[in-house]
Amino acid sequence: MQIGIFSVGDITTDPTTGVTPNEHERIKAITTIARHAEDVGMDVFATGEHHNPPFYPSSPTTILGYIAAQTEKVILSTATTLITTNDPVKIAEDFAMLQHLADGRVDLVLGRGNTAPVYPWFGKSMQDSVELTVENYSLLRRLWDEEVVNWQGKYRTPLHAFTATPRPLDGVAPFVWHGSIRTPQVAEIAAYYGDGFFANNIFWPKEHYQQLIGLYRERYEHYGHGHADQAIVGLGGQFFIRRNSQDAVREFRPYFDNAPVYGHGPSMEDFTSQTPLTVGSPQELIDKTLTFREFYGDYQRQLFLVDHAGLPLKTVLEQLDLFGSDVLPTLRKEFAARKPAHVPDGPTFAARKAARDARTAAGTTAAHQSAGTAADGLVGTVPAEEREA
Repeated sequence: MQIGIFSVGDITTDPTTGVTPNEHERIKAITTIARHAEDVGMDVFATGEHHNPPFYPSSPTTILGYIAAQTEKVILSTATTLITTNDPVKIAEDFAMLQHLADGRVDLVLGRGNTAPVYPWFGKSMQDSVELTVENYSLLRRLWDEEVVNWQGKYRTPLHAFTATPRPLDGVAPFVWHGSIRTPQVAEIAAYYGDGFFANNIFWPKEHYQQLIGLYRERYEHYGHGHADQAIVGLGGQFFIRRNSQDAVREFRPYFDNAPVYGHGPSMEDFTSQTPLTVGSPQELIDKTLTFREFYGDYQRQLFLVDHAGLPLKTVLEQLDLFGSDVLPTLRKEFAARKPAHVPDGPTFAARKAARDARTAAGTTAAHQSAGTAADGLVGTVPAEEREA
């Protein structure tokens, strides 16, 4: 199990002090948080992508490249890379470059994003979001898998004898997760390519994510990548912990009550009972996190949101310290003991390169299916009654 943290990159006023960090302070803080995540033994740090206030991470690869230079082990990822509005050529080149700088410690979560105005800012229409996702990812895969690409599609200019540079490190493209909170077509795309599926697992009851993850697992097996329980699943989550549960509840309440997303809505008690949020002791976090496997099956990556809602940097670092000392060792032990032998580990560059080399030595090919017209049919593969806008 890969365990880490992710950030949505919000800039929010601390409701207990009235202090709002500026962009520079927040950007520098997230690099400190990422380094500290590695220091306490976490496996993954991920950042979101946003192009509108009150968020700052408009350039995730710049942030991750800076962090890569100051870390040695932690996998650097995105919590969302906008596959709809980013040029696939730029995604291919930016993440291959980051791969080289980080010695392979890179993967990414592709998603459509949750901010409607972003589409026209980049010359796109939100009504085309699913088709953009299919076409752009089809091209991205080819740019990584093929040295020379000839391509023509609907939403960008054609490519003639084009080679994306640099090439992926050692010929192994970054591992891709597809993230969604409401779109079955995204789960279908992930299954078709044999990629990972990431459910942010924050704001909705478990039944919502069970439906998406169940669809992904079913279709993963349908496309011949392995049994349904071998599909590569990642989950989000969030917590606020103190050694004493009552202290955690008392301290976090003003942040919860004023949070930009769920503040001034359900009570913290209702929200923690209905969603994966844990506010309490380390043992309560351990107990709740271990139930995720019961709902979603064995999975490979668990990321937590810890730096949101105006929490000051000092508090976030304290959360990481307590997690590293009182939660992480037990979660590692329990997840390892419960994982069946046939369920794969979380993807790493070294393991994927070794698997590719073994296939090559055995005379097999590691190439993906041709992504052209076959992938174009993905839009229609989800039954109409299961589709959501």
